[in-house]
Parts: sequence; structure tokens; C-alpha cells
Amino acid sequence: MGSVGYPLRSAISLLVICLALSPCKASPPLILSSTTYDSTQGDGFLECLTFSSQHYEIKFYAPESNSYKTILQASIGNLRFASPETPKPRFIVTPSHESQVQTLVVCSRKHGLQIRVLSGGHDYEGLSYTSRVPFVMIDLVNLRSISIDIQDNSAWVQAGATLGEVYYRIAEKSRLHGFPAGFCHTVGVGGHISGGGYGGLMRKYGVAADHVVDARLVNANGEILDRETMGEDLFWAIRGGGAASFGVILAFKINLVLVPPVVTVSAINMTMEPETIAEIVHKWQYAAYSEVPKELSIEVIIFSMANNNNNNGTSSMLIAFQIIFLGPKEELLNLMKEKFHELRLEQNDYIEMSWIESTLFLDGYPNASPLNVLLDRTIPNKEAFKVKSDFVTTPISKIEFKRIFKRFVKEENFVMRLSPWGGRMNAISEKEIAFPHRYGNMYVITYMAWDGNQEGRTRTSHMCIKRSREIYSFMSPYVSKSPRAAYLNNRDLDLGQNKINGNTTYSEARIWGEKYFKNNFEKLVKVKSEVDPSNFFANEQSIPLIPEN
Repeated sequence: MGSVGYPLRSAISLLVICLALSPCKASPPLILSSTTYDSTQGDGFLECLTFSSQHYEIKFYAPESNSYKTILQASIGNLRFASPETPKPRFIVTPSHESQVQTLVVCSRKHGLQIRVLSGGHDYEGLSYTSRVPFVMIDLVNLRSISIDIQDNSAWVQAGATLGEVYYRIAEKSRLHGFPAGFCHTVGVGGHISGGGYGGLMRKYGVAADHVVDARLVNANGEILDRETMGEDLFWAIRGGGAASFGVILAFKINLVLVPPVVTVSAINMTMEPETIAEIVHKWQYAAYSEVPKELSIEVIIFSMANNNNNNGTSSMLIAFQIIFLGPKEELLNLMKEKFHELRLEQNDYIEMSWIESTLFLDGYPNASPLNVLLDRTIPNKEAFKVKSDFVTTPISKIEFKRIFKRFVKEENFVMRLSPWGGRMNAISEKEIAFPHRYGNMYVITYMAWDGNQEGRTRTSHMCIKRSREIYSFMSPYVSKSPRAAYLNNRDLDLGQNKINGNTTYSEARIWGEKYFKNNFEKLVKVKSEVDPSNFFANEQSIPLIPEN
């Protein structure tokens, strides 16, 4: 019925929101020196680093360094934040040892500098590389070791590693093990897991944070804590509650999952009129959520691009289906004919491969691409974009879908991605970890609008912001309510922000906090107040403190 494989790698990079830190070839970093920075900017901070770093030389980049601009630009995943008016870090620091992170926390706190921690550059609102107050950016690119223990079915993964590096190192040890996380191989582990982390294995195994069994974190006092020393409440919070509110994640210990020697995948693209898309997606929402086994995940992606109008006066859009099944082709073929025959897929629409090969294929790469692509952290085709998210808890009617896609076809440079919940996600309590989106959610919708021409844009003038807000408003009747839930890793500052002076009230923060964390927000506030009472780890959407009264 369609064509196997994606027609545009760049479009799929946008689609899966695959924007993260790109490594760069830069000139040698500055070593601590009194001649490389403006004496009015951070004297005390740099003296603190010098005094505290007796054993490991800390490398940093000041704005006067030739490498500073190159490294910062490589860190920016969203070009909305690449304009000259975007606030820049006082220093970029690339620690190579855990003790250096301790020093950075202590010295930043002592000298009144906020920190931003970049494990992959994947924050869609740029919170890992920009801030409204003076700050230091800690780039964890040199802290990305991965230690696999197949006998124990576990791995220690440092926060600066990417998902692709994790997948690759697992496959080096075993083709029968995997890890349930996202599709985009360049996403950093630290932010992805601490925000939940869902992907193609979610219906079978849950989210990435469900498989964390230990962690190492630097707290506001500069101490390194593990699960035992941090306590169960903090350990609960950093699994889905966003670690940036509580400390600097150094590493996670994760449990691996079993995968079969052969999985079946498909990436089908079709061009259809909005009414036809509505018919198929209406059927999909039932089949993908509850009618197919948890070993099968079927994602739907709808592209509304420029020039949607056809020659005959009608309009059409590109719809893609991204499918992974933990089993053989023949079994999937029979299953799809029974449960989702509307797609009319045939045997040659499916491809059998190993799980590790499927991680590249479902990231938009051609079949049989070399596995070492997973080790490449470089992100091509960056864009200025705006992302929002919704959860659907009640089936959307066929008439409503027709209304939705009739509106959506008018958009330009817009993607709507529908990812099915169900399966294992229905069996885990919303209070098990801080990630709350469990039973009752049928699927999550990710909206992404991006700008084409960047010339003359400022950080706040991008049309993608306006267009995403309009679609988000239009979708209000069809999605979850009280609260209208959102996914933390699809960061959206439109939901609300902390005040720049840090005096955000609990009731103010609750407006956006309950959208991300639902009933878990109150416990997160209590944990935050206990482990970071001075609110050192603060950002535009960090967890607030309990009110003093």
C-alpha cells in the first residue's frame, strides 16, 4: 500500500525530535589561567576551581576562547536559541572526572552562579544551555563510560552517554539483550531517563526509568550519593521527576531486558487526503492500544508540509507508520491482517532483523546501515522548532478526527506523532516512580512545528511558536483534562515558568507541575524541600520548595 522506509532522513530527524549535543573538533581547551578571562567575570569562581582541583585539571572555555563559540553552537539542539540575544554561559566546563562535578557544584553555589547540565542537549526549551541568570554550563560529554554486566543483566551508564552508545555497547556483549528507551540514538542518557524515556519497547517493558536500580548523583553540598545514601524518596524522584531539580546525575545503573534474536519492523509512508487519514487513525487508536499484544508497537506520524494541495483541488498529507514487533514476520503479518487490516500491508512491507539493527532502522536510517552509526553523536539538519505534547484518555471519534485533520492540513512544516500506551504501562502504578502517565492513557501526541527560513529571526519571533500554540489550543477538546497532562521530556515553557527571582509560589508552580507529574507533584515538592532547601538547583521549570507558612 505504501513504500517501506522514510523518504527524507532530515524530516525523520525532526519527526523523532532527534536533536541533541553534537561533538565538535575544537581547539585545545583553556586550562585554568588568570589571562584567559575578564577579571570582572567569575574571578572568585575560577579561583575556587583552581584551589579545589589539586588532582584533576578542570578544562573550561571562556567567551574569549576561540573554541567557546564552536562548542556552544554544537550544544544548541534548537536553533530558536542560537540568536545573539540568547543568554550565554559565563563558562563552559567539560569535566572528565566525577570529583570535578563536585567541585563545580560547590564553587558555583559559593559564588552565586547557577549551573546548567548538558548530557545530550535534548531539552526542547534550551534549559541545558541557556538561563535567565548568570550561569555555568557543565557539559558531560567526557563522562560517558558504559559498563555492561550480562551475567547480572545490568549496566552502569554515565549521564553523558547517548542512547546509541548504550545500544551499541549492549549489542557488543549480547544480541539477546536490549534496553527500552527512545528511538533517537543521539539523545543523552541523563535527561532522557530522568524524565521517563519511552520508545518502541514501552508496551512490553515500560519506560526507561522503570529499569533504573541505582544511581550516582551530586547534591547541592557537593556530595556524591548512591541509592543507599540518597534514600528511597530522592531515588524515586529522579526516575521521571527530572533530576535537574535535585542534583547532577552522574550515572544510572539500569536493568537490561531480553529481546528475541529476530524482530520485525516496518516503516510505511502513504499520501492520503485528511478524511482517509481520519478513518485509519480512528481504527488505529483502538488496535494499537488494546487489541494487539504488548510485543507490538505501532506509531503514527502525520506530516503537514508546504504545498499540501493536489492538482485536482484536493489536499493530502504524508502519513507514516513506524512498527516494531518482538517476533517473526509471519506472525506479525497474520496479526496485522486480523487486527489492523485497513493498512493492507503485505509480506514485503515487513523486514526481519536483530533488535540492535532495528534501533537504526526506526531512527530513519536505511536497512543494513553500519551499526557504528550509533556511535556518531553529530546531529545534521538542525532547525528552530517548538514542541508540545498531549495525552489522550478517551477515544476520539471519527468525526472529530476528520475535523482535526481538516484543520491540520492547513499547516506548513508541522508534525503530529501518536505513540500508543497500553500493555505493560497499564500494569505499573502511577506512584511507582515519579513518572505518572500510566493506566488510562491510550496514547501520547507530540506536536512539532519548525521554521523554514531562519534569516532575520530572533529568539521570540519564530512562527513555529505561534503555530504550535494555535494547534494546541485547537486540540483542547480532544485530550486529557484536569489536568491537561504533558510529557516532561517534551519540555514546554508555555505551560508556566518559575519567577526569575525564585519566589514562585507552590500554587503558581502547581499549574504546570501537575501537568507533568499529576498527583506525584506534591511528593516531588516535599523531596525537593528536603534535599535542596536553598533551591540551588533551580531553572524555569524546576520543582519549587514547600511554602514557609
